[in-house]
Amino acid sequence: MAMRAALRCLSGNVLPRLPLLPAVAVRTPAAWQLWRSGGSPRTLSSTSVLSTALKFTDKHEWVRVEGGIGTVGISNYAQEALGDVVYCGLPEVGQKLEQMEEFGALESVKAASELYSPLTGEVTEINTELSDNPGLINKDCYEKGWLIKMTIEKSEELDDLMDQAAYDKFIKSLE
Repeated sequence: MAMRAALRCLSGNVLPRLPLLPAVAVRTPAAWQLWRSGGSPRTLSSTSVLSTALKFTDKHEWVRVEGGIGTVGISNYAQEALGDVVYCGLPEVGQKLEQMEEFGALESVKAASELYSPLTGEVTEINTELSDNPGLINKDCYEKGWLIKMTIEKSEELDDLMDQAAYDKFIKSLE
């Protein structure tokens, strides 16, 4: 009984302060949904918006394609397995790569690992910051720790790569 009285007091104090919807908006479900969510649609996802745009290889490289240019790096799983990266060997700008061709290497305090191109294309840029600070790969492997940028010659190769959900499942199969 006391709970019911408390709820009545609360609802009496809160409801008059809520903004009113215009009469037109009440009639359209989409407008009502936007109003309830504060003006933007709500979504529920277990992965970040950034990582949903990534495609992964079974060698733990990722690629994000924007405007025909692919940015390539290694996954969080790979950088954790390597440990502190101390050296990064990258290709020259202009080098042509085939899908799954070795293009460089990373060395860490634990091990060394080859890098493989996720797609066919030509290197257009390398992350020069990594020569002075290879630890960026450990600190921010999906943003500041990217390795190369490349043109994408065969966009259909993207279909052979894993999205975030498939990559997560792949990682679990390794454990």
